[in-house]
Amino acid sequence: MERFAARHQIALPTSHQLFALGTGLVDGHPVALALPRTFMNDSGRAVAALLSGLAGAPAATVVVYDDMDLPLGRLRLRRGGHDGGHQGVRSIIAALQSDQFCRLRLGIGRPAPGEGAADYVLAPVPAAERPAADEMTAQAVDAMQCVILEGFEIAMNRYNSQTAG
Repeated sequence: MERFAARHQIALPTSHQLFALGTGLVDGHPVALALPRTFMNDSGRAVAALLSGLAGAPAATVVVYDDMDLPLGRLRLRRGGHDGGHQGVRSIIAALQSDQFCRLRLGIGRPAPGEGAADYVLAPVPAAERPAADEMTAQAVDAMQCVILEGFEIAMNRYNSQTAG
């Protein structure tokens, strides 16, 4: 989200207790970008407060998150559905009482045997994996721009088949 905001010169000031919010235009289209300030497994509170303050609908929302069930470098856009075991998505579904929001999942792969999931997702990206992670992040920024300018279905068709690296 920070890279997307930087590309479009949208500041993300810490303006709310639950999230940092920036608003701006992407090629003339108004957008609101937010970064939750809650723990991941409580991000539903931030999303619900954001949508309430913006009078936004879940269906017009794209949640971007890391996903261990996708290999490193893989993007997956999806509309609605279950939480897939992701605690943050579970929190958002519960807070919104709806699973009808769009998701952009960023593949980070699984931890090595014996490494805990929490340690894995909180650790810096290893140097050997940094090029694939950087490419995936660049593709995610492009995918979000495509969602805004061309629509979610076109973005799904274009980016779900790509793998970074």
